[in-house]
Formats: sequence, C-alpha cells, structure tokens
Amino acid sequence: MVKCPLCGYRFDEEESPGCRGCPLKSGCGMVRCPNCGYEFIPGDRKPFLVRWVVKR
Repeated sequence: MVKCPLCGYRFDEEESPGCRGCPLKSGCGMVRCPNCGYEFIPGDRKPFLVRWVVKR
C-alpha cells in the first residue's frame, strides 16, 4: 500500500495509472495517485540523499 502525500489516499501501486507524458514511461519509479492525480516517488524508492534531508 502507498499513501499519497497530497490527499492521503491509500492505494496499491498496481492500481496506479502510471505517469503520463514521461519519455521514460517505465522505470522512473514514480506513481500517480488515482484519486487526485499527483505524481510522486514512494518513500522507499527515494534516493538516499533525499531521505536524509527529509529526516533532518
């Protein structure tokens, strides 16, 4: 289960329609919230430096 940081909706990653307009199409690690459309990288996939900065 993934929780959208914008609206708080919880969903399975398989339920996510994926990102649109991205030339990578897959492998970028982003998911799209099916409720509000916000695209984000789930917390466990964020680069180490980003996770470290957020903790501080």
